Amino acid sequence: MREGYEGTGPGAITPDGCAVELYSRLPVGDEPEVIAAAVPEGARILELGSGVGRMTHALLERGFTVTAVDESAPMLERVRGARTFCSPIEDLDLRETFDVVLLASFLVHTGDVEVRRGLLRTCVRHVAEGGCVLIQREGEDYHDNVPRERKDPAGFILRIASAEPLGDGVNSVRAEYEFPDAVWTHTFRARPLTKEQFEDALAEAGLRVDRYLTEDRIWVRAVAV
Repeated sequence: MREGYEGTGPGAITPDGCAVELYSRLPVGDEPEVIAAAVPEGARILELGSGVGRMTHALLERGFTVTAVDESAPMLERVRGARTFCSPIEDLDLRETFDVVLLASFLVHTGDVEVRRGLLRTCVRHVAEGGCVLIQREGEDYHDNVPRERKDPAGFILRIASAEPLGDGVNSVRAEYEFPDAVWTHTFRARPLTKEQFEDALAEAGLRVDRYLTEDRIWVRAVAV
């Protein structure tokens, strides 16, 4: 288990505290549409942190070729139709490049600056010339107005129960997922980043923002400098 990360609930728990059974239940949102609108038709996509393949499968259905990477073997066992690699993202070197590198799930907000640098270096290492990196950021109010909850149309309650400061700009966040028949929790460390801090982190890795893909600036298309 990574330091500061924890998960509870039925089934296997990954090193970053995610529950395999939980992610097998969670629906995919509008992310595949956002991605498809930002990249060439039929692009080769490297998906970093694929989990059980929620987005992987949706992208395959849209005609993309996907290579899925996750550090959890139990997660990758749920992926169908894609080439898979089990590895921490920051250590990955496939010695090939892709039209699109995808870094979703707010991974860029990891509390460990060195891990974040490793994630972004992996993105740069694997993006082809003329390709792009798609990154999902936290909402700019993600750590505010806590606790808060919402009822998902899929029939579960998602609750951000707490976001406790740990120092050095890092918060310990606890999320709770309440289903009629099971409850999962996920505790993780996250570093809020302003737009300027986010863009500075990209620049340090040799990336720049090409454009923000959504009005809330959660989805970003970046290119190598």
